[in-house]
Amino acid sequence: MEIKRILVVLFCIGVVATSCKKDDENAPEAIPPRLLADQTIEDDAAIKAYLESHYYNYQEFENPPEGFDFKIRIDTITSDTDSDIEPLSAQVEQETVLVSSSQFGLTEEENDIAHTLYYLDTGVGEGERPTVVDSVYLKYEGSRLDGTIFDSNIGAPIWLDLQGTLTQANPGTITGFKRGLPKFKSGSDIIVNDDGTFEIDNFGVGLIFMPSGLAYFGGTQPGQTYAPLIFNVQLLIANTADHDRDGVPSIVEDLDGDGNPVNDNTDEENDFVPNYLDTDDDNDGILTRQEIEIDAEGNVTYPDSDGDGIPDYLDPDNS
Repeated sequence: MEIKRILVVLFCIGVVATSCKKDDENAPEAIPPRLLADQTIEDDAAIKAYLESHYYNYQEFENPPEGFDFKIRIDTITSDTDSDIEPLSAQVEQETVLVSSSQFGLTEEENDIAHTLYYLDTGVGEGERPTVVDSVYLKYEGSRLDGTIFDSNIGAPIWLDLQGTLTQANPGTITGFKRGLPKFKSGSDIIVNDDGTFEIDNFGVGLIFMPSGLAYFGGTQPGQTYAPLIFNVQLLIANTADHDRDGVPSIVEDLDGDGNPVNDNTDEENDFVPNYLDTDDDNDGILTRQEIEIDAEGNVTYPDSDGDGIPDYLDPDNS
């Protein structure tokens, strides 16, 4: 009886193994990921075509009607559209952003691939511009070029840390978003209502158009891989970030000015913590906060005790 069971089991294993082999043989070939250099050309062509064929309600921004909500509305240019209407292509500005192919696990002839970021600033913001590492209070709506909305908080604003701490819980924002937001000014005045709520006047309003290499590339977050994206934003508040609370703004700790403080680590031979997350940037045993000066208005100065051109908080030999 036991032998019979064993034979039955062996027979079943053989059937399963054969079935698996047949499934493997008939399985579709794995499609390799697209090259970043090729995809950005395709994305740029799609964005340009969109900009040529669409316009926004700029006339309302130029002469706001009573009760205007300062929301951007995009429409398609058709044969019925006023011939004097300017397409978005005539109003956007652009910036070249280099993206490392290794960021997406790709190996290409050139590692740094140029991508074009397009943005439209309506010019209504009157406050400060954020930097690429600051925190912002804003409303936004993200959509694909076909109009499909994949992310939105237009109903209620949120705080967003553009840089994040690069942890799984707070990985920061996509490149195109953090590079696009500094193009807009935040609001100028915060009005507190009697019920404790508040409103913000003269906030920034704009659009960001980005190729997939500045967004999710082959990821499916927008509901489609390799999708160029549009973000419609209302920038309410920009707050200077100090991620490690050492008194030095995070943007100042981006020493090479490339907009990425992650690769700036003064004491890299001692730890793997970039300056913007390090409370002792030069690892001299004295906290950074104790090697800088902050006045009553919050202005920061950086003493250089030995006059060698390196501020004390970055100089372990400052005596």
